[in-house]
Amino acid sequence: MKLFSTFSSLLFACIFIYSCQEKQKDTETPSEKRQRIELVTNKGTMVIALYNDTPLHRDNFINLVQLKAYDSLLFHRVISNFMIQAGDPESRSAKANDTLGEGDVPYRVKAEILPHLFHKKGVLAAARDGNPERASSGMQFYIVQGKIYNDSLLTIAEKRINGWLAEHYIRTDRAHSYLLDSLQHHSASGNNTKYMLYKDSITNWAAHSEEFKAYTIPEDQRTVYKTLGGVPHLDQNYTVFGEVIEGLPIIDSIATTDIGEFDRPTEDVRIITMRLVE
Repeated sequence: MKLFSTFSSLLFACIFIYSCQEKQKDTETPSEKRQRIELVTNKGTMVIALYNDTPLHRDNFINLVQLKAYDSLLFHRVISNFMIQAGDPESRSAKANDTLGEGDVPYRVKAEILPHLFHKKGVLAAARDGNPERASSGMQFYIVQGKIYNDSLLTIAEKRINGWLAEHYIRTDRAHSYLLDSLQHHSASGNNTKYMLYKDSITNWAAHSEEFKAYTIPEDQRTVYKTLGGVPHLDQNYTVFGEVIEGLPIIDSIATTDIGEFDRPTEDVRIITMRLVE
C-alpha cells in the first residue's frame, strides 16, 4: 500500500494507538451502547453506529475520527446499486484527473469477519486488498447501497461467496495451492480462458471436498436482502463493522452521482467532517 507524506504525526499516532488497543482487546468488555459517528457530506448527513463485536475496527475508526483524518476527504469510488467508498488520504487535495484509491495509513487491521454481520444496505465495511489474511485497510471504508435480491439471485451470490472462501481456504492447503497459484498467474497475464478454467477447478474442489464447509446465507439475512437490499456476495470476505442508522437516503444520493474514469464522481462528493456523537 502506498504511504502519504502529509499528516505524518497523525499516522504514527494511529499506529501507536492501534497497537496498544490490539493488546488490550482480550481484557475489554464491550458495552451494549454503540458509539455513533456523525458523517457530514456536501450531499447531506448520516449517523453511523459502530458494532461492538468488531472492536479492532471500531476503535481504529474512532481514533481516526478523533484525529480528524477523514475531514475533507472524497468519496473517490462510487458504483450505483453497489457501494460508495472513501478514506483515501490523497483525495483531500486531489485534482480532477488524479487517480485515487491507493492512499492509506501504513498498517492494516486484522480481519474481524463474523457470520451474523452481513452486507445489508447501509452497513459500514472495511476495504482491503488481496492479502491472504483478509486484513482490512487501516483507513479506507465503504458504505453499502446495494439492491433488492430474489431467491435465485441469492443462490448465485452464495456461489460467489463460496468461490472466494474456497480460494482463501486453499491458500493454506499445500496439496491444492497450485490451483490458486495458477489462477493468479493467468489473471495477471490476462489469459481469461485459463483463468476461468482454474476458477472452475477451485469451485469443483470445494463442492466435493469434505474439508471445505460451504456457506449458506441464513434465512433471516435472506429476508433482509429481499426487502431492504444490500450486496450479499461480499459476505464472509470483508469485515463489516457498523451501519447507518440515520440518513439512508444520503447513500442513494451519493451512489447516483455521475461518475467518470475509475468510478470517481465527476463532481466532488466530499466528507466535510466526522465527529463522535455522545
